[in-house]
Amino acid sequence: MERGRGRGRWGSVSRGMLPLLALHTVSEYCRLERKPPVTAGLLAANTIIYLRPSFLDPILPSINEVWFNPHLILKYKDLKRFFLSAFYHLNESHLVYNMLSLLWKGIQLEISMGSAEFASTVAALVAMSQGITLLLAKSLLLFFDYERPYYQEYAVGFSGVLFAMKVILNAQSDDYTFVHGLLVPTRYAAWAELILIQMFVPGVSFLGHLGGILAGLLFLRLKASYSGANPLRTIIRGLSHALNWPLRFVKCLFRGRPRIAGRGTVGGRQTRDTSQVWRCQACTFDNSGWLTVCEMCGTSHTDCELSSLSSTDEIQDLSVDELRRRRLQRFGR
Repeated sequence: MERGRGRGRWGSVSRGMLPLLALHTVSEYCRLERKPPVTAGLLAANTIIYLRPSFLDPILPSINEVWFNPHLILKYKDLKRFFLSAFYHLNESHLVYNMLSLLWKGIQLEISMGSAEFASTVAALVAMSQGITLLLAKSLLLFFDYERPYYQEYAVGFSGVLFAMKVILNAQSDDYTFVHGLLVPTRYAAWAELILIQMFVPGVSFLGHLGGILAGLLFLRLKASYSGANPLRTIIRGLSHALNWPLRFVKCLFRGRPRIAGRGTVGGRQTRDTSQVWRCQACTFDNSGWLTVCEMCGTSHTDCELSSLSSTDEIQDLSVDELRRRRLQRFGR
């Protein structure tokens, strides 16, 4: 999260970094065998909200309406600020830095978890990180009278959720990693980044990042203690199946019929239309109905029909050499 003071529309910042973000995102996705759709959707949603195309102006609230401000959220019960502030960014550098981090973390988590569980995890982390940040700000006001620094603070950005993702990714790691040039245990990388960013990067929200780390720890604790099915994941999976049903129906309508070109499968299932395909009893090759001789071993269709009635066992006991001889004889090799 980055802090601000009720600014207008992001200011006049050049958009030179967005093409770099798009190029990097496309290159990363092209390298993946499995394309994670939830990560792509999150990247697209954050970028579209920042670009704010004109046709979305009547729908999207302005940044002044969604600043995360603990005082305004609690005073007016403003859930719009509570949830939407995570998807708004101040400028291009803020957006690109967060989206590159989301690209790396989202791909790893979604591939390991599955799309439905990853979507439910992101939804839970958004609510938990924002809720913990709100609780921390209120607690500092009540116990230490910190009203101006934290309780009246304005902030937006997806970085709180990204800190929570980092905690989940690194929870079981025993390796070491570099955080801004400092070598630290990977499982504590989020804590090191929290301190270093606060020291060297002006204008960041300490409580927003801290709330994300605590949300990641709480998520891991709850997941370890809860053995039942994730109800949110079940709902998301059901919605995805419902949305994909029309696409599956269209695919079934336009699915191509099997080719009748003499190419069958050895030991495969016979098609429902037995007049178009017949199986050789000697080598179990499925042949086109237009052929009178097995394409694999040279046995005639009539011989197969007779053998299926009389001496099926004898033909099925043909040696491999005999099958090879018949096939060579068929193709004249």
